[in-house]
Amino acid sequence: MAHSVMEQMGEHIDETGRKASRAASAVADAFEDGVGAVRCAAKQGSQAASEFYVDTRRHVQRHPVESVAATLAVGIATGAAIGWMVGRRQN
Repeated sequence: MAHSVMEQMGEHIDETGRKASRAASAVADAFEDGVGAVRCAAKQGSQAASEFYVDTRRHVQRHPVESVAATLAVGIATGAAIGWMVGRRQN
C-alpha cells in the first residue's frame, strides 16, 4: 500500500511538472507575441512620424506666411491660457 501511495505521489508530481512546463511555455509564447506587437507598433509609429514631418515641412515651404501666422496664433493662445491658469491659481 505504501508503494502505491508513493507511485501516485510520483505521478501527481510528474503531472504537475508537465503542467507547469506547459504554462511556462505559454507565458513565454505570449511574451514573444507581445514583444513582436510592440516592435510592429513602434515601427508604424516611426513611419507615421516621419511622414508627418515630411508633410509638415512641405506645407511650410509651400505656405510660409500662413505657417508663421498659425504658429503665432497658437503661441498667443497658449500664452493666454497659461497666463489665465496662473492668474487663477494665485487668487
